[in-house]
Amino acid sequence: MGSIFFIPMRYNYLTITCFLLLTFATVSCGDNEDAEEYIPVSPVSVDLTLVPYQKLSDYHFFDGDMKTQKPSLGVLPYEPASSLFTDYAHKKRFVWMPDGTKATYSSDTTVLELPVGAALVKTFYYDNVQNIANIGGTRIVETRVMIRKSDGWIFADYIWNEEQTEAFYDLAGSFTHIEWQESNGAAKVADYRIPSEAQCIICHKKNETVNGESVIKNIPIGIKPQNLNFDYNYGTETKNQLTKWIEAGYLENNFSLPSVENTTVNYNDTSKSLDLRARSYVDINCAHCHQDGRHCDYRPMRFAFAETKNNLTNMGVCVNTSDMQGFPSALSKVVSPGSINRSMMYYRLNTTNETYRMPLHGRTIIHEEGIALIEAWINSLQPCE
Repeated sequence: MGSIFFIPMRYNYLTITCFLLLTFATVSCGDNEDAEEYIPVSPVSVDLTLVPYQKLSDYHFFDGDMKTQKPSLGVLPYEPASSLFTDYAHKKRFVWMPDGTKATYSSDTTVLELPVGAALVKTFYYDNVQNIANIGGTRIVETRVMIRKSDGWIFADYIWNEEQTEAFYDLAGSFTHIEWQESNGAAKVADYRIPSEAQCIICHKKNETVNGESVIKNIPIGIKPQNLNFDYNYGTETKNQLTKWIEAGYLENNFSLPSVENTTVNYNDTSKSLDLRARSYVDINCAHCHQDGRHCDYRPMRFAFAETKNNLTNMGVCVNTSDMQGFPSALSKVVSPGSINRSMMYYRLNTTNETYRMPLHGRTIIHEEGIALIEAWINSLQPCE
């Protein structure tokens, strides 16, 4: 058998070409030797003793010009059926895992358990930006990275420079002004909030009891099988994302794909029922806090998709708000069927006042399409008995 050699992708083309020519020339002189086999190696570097790096480029997540967001070998793009609203920012998401490791499946509704050394990468950007030198161009604001260490997940946020050539580590939190135009021509403005580490933890934390003591663990929130169970266009092929993860060696192959009824939908898809769309909307926007052991677990609602099926109470329908002080007295129910003006959920989604708004973090402006969806859903409900 011929030997196998590895060439790191970060080597330049001339170096690789010379190395290949020299090697193949040597092999061709031998008798009855098999041709050498070239196996490309991912250039990604996630050294757990050094991360978080000070620059995004140090990870080598992207091939070529970093702003094109072309994933390097071994970096797999993914997308949930519904996206968490973040001031209308577009998002590109990627996952990377060390060679020979893979995620494990627990249930359709539970976040996939990624191995030590894995990284989740999410870039936030706007198109048709008006307040930059290249009017109508794209502006990347930040790239958030979560890295799994042996003792748990860490956060790293990278803020892009004006030249869009590099992003630098910063977890202090800040605001940046964005003016852009939506595809329908509507002008939008936001003082986009780049989160601090403390704000990241609020949404990405889970309280557990270990040896009788309460322990807070950082966790991912979007990579549930129920959210990834649909076809994604990878450029060279379109395939179910869970199947793709398995084929890429990133997920164990010991489970069946979630059923249709256990799969979230795109809440913008008007071909789906109002019930499915509303449940998918609160799952991705609210459920990470409104679960047992999470930031808002003291409220009775449980917004996870699997917990709202045929359960209007978990959606807040007809749930009293008597213990919620400081709100208008008319807001007697979390959701009051047929009345947005009596529904606490609608009120909190429809304000930018930080004292009252929901979600607590992740937005500074109102999600107009989301509000329209929730209004239509509330108006479709039967009155409380």
